[in-house]
Amino acid sequence: MVDLKRQYEHLKLEIDQAIQNTIDTTAFINGPDVKSFRDELASYLDVEHVIPCGNGTDALQVALLSLDLEPGDEVITTPFSFIASIEVIKLLRLTPVLVDIDPLSFNLDPTLLLDAITEKTRAIIPVHLFGQCANMEEILKIAGEHGLKTIEDTAQALGTDYTFSNNQQMKAGTIGNLGTTSFFPSKNLGCFGDGGAIMTRDKDLGDRIRTMVNHGSRVKYYYDEVGVNSRLDTLQAAILRVKLRHLDEFHKARQEAAAAYDLNLGDIPQLRIPGRVPWSTHIFHQYTLILEKGSRDDLVTYLRSKDIPVMIYYPLPLHLQKAYKDLNYSNGDFPVTESMSESVFSIPMHTELEKEQIEYICQYISEYFKR
Repeated sequence: MVDLKRQYEHLKLEIDQAIQNTIDTTAFINGPDVKSFRDELASYLDVEHVIPCGNGTDALQVALLSLDLEPGDEVITTPFSFIASIEVIKLLRLTPVLVDIDPLSFNLDPTLLLDAITEKTRAIIPVHLFGQCANMEEILKIAGEHGLKTIEDTAQALGTDYTFSNNQQMKAGTIGNLGTTSFFPSKNLGCFGDGGAIMTRDKDLGDRIRTMVNHGSRVKYYYDEVGVNSRLDTLQAAILRVKLRHLDEFHKARQEAAAAYDLNLGDIPQLRIPGRVPWSTHIFHQYTLILEKGSRDDLVTYLRSKDIPVMIYYPLPLHLQKAYKDLNYSNGDFPVTESMSESVFSIPMHTELEKEQIEYICQYISEYFKR
């Protein structure tokens, strides 16, 4: 699904030198590369504050913590996502409220937001799934009218450009009150372990979060509030600095691969290729197809028999997970999400895909439907 080995080989000289420099300095925690990466990512995103942290889940949790929400306060998010987006809400004793998705983009459908807002609602976490932004203009409008905070989960869309109706452009993760991201190795910008970051334009929030991820401390051994230990280590920051310089190149390679997939698979009547929304670029963290007719299990088995990796994101929606049965959602509550969970499948998408590999994958997908 993701060829990290070949990507490393492509960047080997730069990455090896960056790692060796860190070892030579022995500044393994909060070393100079952490600060440099922070500043370089802030410049790339055109945002005032970037706070690196331990992983993407920590980023979401600390972002919520910084808003001083009370137990029982409601936070709206999507049922079609990785578990972290609902997990952090529950861990903080907040109440997750789920809203179904738009079938074109797989992102939270803002037309359903109003019905989900109550007097206890305090925040919205839109997840920019698969590399494309949710409709932030509409989400922000509704959030503003109801005094709600927005936390963008940008783990799959870092570097995506969002265009407002007035043609103003902003990077994903810099649009709401807070943005979060993950540097898990398979992400478009991935390190060699765990890592994450929080973004904001709000100086007070930025200063507070910077303290919170460091045990609540601004000055060593003096603690202003209860915090956590969530740091991006220097080795990971050094690797990320190298990869950040190539991120737009990575996006272009993914977009070219997606265009080739579109060309080869777009005429198969049983399949729907990934939709594109007019307000966002698509950087294809995943290339996710919808099987509109036939057996997904049979198709997946066939493709894997041809040594073609296939992944299902996400086979069981969040509202039907055992850990969240206390939310009292049931089958049928989110029909679009449930339909997508039963029909989507993702094929290889990464920066090192070659023309021959794409042709091989498309050949066997096409042959499956001709049987």
